[in-house]
Amino acid sequence: MFQAITHVIYDMDGLLLDTESLNEQVNGEIVQRYGKTFTTEIKIAIAGTTAINSAKTIIETLKLPLTVDEYLQARNKLLYPLYSHAKTFPGTVELIQHLANHNIPQAIATSSSRQNFEMKTVNHQDWLKHFELFTLGDDPEIRQGKPAPDIFLLTAKRLNAKPQNCLVFEDSLSGMKAAIAAGMSVVVVPDPVFDKQIFSAADIVLNSITEFEPNTIIDL
Repeated sequence: MFQAITHVIYDMDGLLLDTESLNEQVNGEIVQRYGKTFTTEIKIAIAGTTAINSAKTIIETLKLPLTVDEYLQARNKLLYPLYSHAKTFPGTVELIQHLANHNIPQAIATSSSRQNFEMKTVNHQDWLKHFELFTLGDDPEIRQGKPAPDIFLLTAKRLNAKPQNCLVFEDSLSGMKAAIAAGMSVVVVPDPVFDKQIFSAADIVLNSITEFEPNTIIDL
C-alpha cells in the first residue's frame, strides 16, 4: 500500500483540531451581514489555504465591499476568542500516542500562522509534546502555500527525511495536492460534506482517523 514510511506529517486544522467548524461559523456570520451565504463550494475552495487567500476567495466570490484586511479584522475579532475551545477529532490523540510509542517521528505542517497556532493549541500541550517539529504557514522559508509542496518539503528537510518515506495526513484538496507534489504518500480524512471522489489521487480516503490502521506503516 505504502512505500517504507519513516516519518508522519499532519495538517492540523480540520484534521487534528476541529477549527474548521469555528471558521465556518464566523465566515457565515460575516457574509450574512452583506446578504450573502457562505456555501459548501466556498468552504471547499478555501479549505487548507492561508487566511489571506481564504479572505480573497470569499471577497471575490461573493463580491463583498471589503478589503482583505477589513475582512480579516472582522473575522479575527470573532474567531480568536473561540480558538482555545477547539476540540480534537476522535482517534487523533490515540494515533499520535501509538506512533510515538513505536518511535515514529511526527511533525505538523499547517497553514496557520504562529500566533494562530499558539491560540489553537494552548489547551493541547499534552499531545503536542510527541511532535519533533511544527512548520507553520508564516515560516519565512515557505515561498508558496498549499497546494504548492513547499511546507511539506521543508518539513521533510528539517526532519532529515526523504519525501518518499513520509506519510501525510490531510483533510483538504489543496493539502492533498501539496503532499502529492512533494512526492509523499497521503491519507485524506475529508469533511463529510466533501465529495470523496475529488480525493481519488490520495493513497487512502477515510471517514475518520479512527479507521486508520497504524500497523500498515509500522510493520513496513
